[in-house]
Amino acid sequence: MLRVGLTGGLGSGKSTAAELFRAHGAVVLSSDEIGRALMEPGEQVFAEIVEHFGPEVVGADGRLDRAALARMAFDRSGAGGGRVAELNAIVHPAVIARQEELCAEIAAREPDAVVVVESALIFETQHGGGGGWRSRFDRVVLVTAPEEVRIARFVARVAGGRVLTAEEREALEAEARRRIAEQIPDDQKSGQCDFVLVNGGARQELEWQVDQLWPILKAAAG
Repeated sequence: MLRVGLTGGLGSGKSTAAELFRAHGAVVLSSDEIGRALMEPGEQVFAEIVEHFGPEVVGADGRLDRAALARMAFDRSGAGGGRVAELNAIVHPAVIARQEELCAEIAAREPDAVVVVESALIFETQHGGGGGWRSRFDRVVLVTAPEEVRIARFVARVAGGRVLTAEEREALEAEARRRIAEQIPDDQKSGQCDFVLVNGGARQELEWQVDQLWPILKAAAG
């Protein structure tokens, strides 16, 4: 089995790349989806977040108020200066442990599988055992795009087709830049990656790159 880490910053298009790998036959594990499941009521991660950040992050329905939690984590205007590292320290170890459990299950039933783990923070997180990310992945693929393209994609995704006012657009662009600033720049990541997919243009360009890379990954898995 080949374990492939697929990473990229906000708006880079790594989720699109994951879909393309899935279409080729890869088993895709989404760190975001795993994290969301672990943050549901009844899970240990949920309990730890509430204990650490306080009851104000719990909505009326008893589940996490993700918008409130995001504001608390990313907002640097207050005295706390943002608490992303605190949130990551709770969520990341549990997500990584679950990924490893799933990879073991997949390897047992499909020894020649290509497992693509989609994660924005492969290099940023320090969790995941003594070997860090190098012990978790056999190959790492970076999806990259120009920053302004990434910001535009983020704004469009949040807007969901709604026409934004100038003030709303400005606020979302500022939010995108804040989030990008929390991540290691692509030019620093690329030197640690085995492959880089450039996704600044049409989807067809990314499709072509994935088509070229897939046989290489599949051969390595075999």
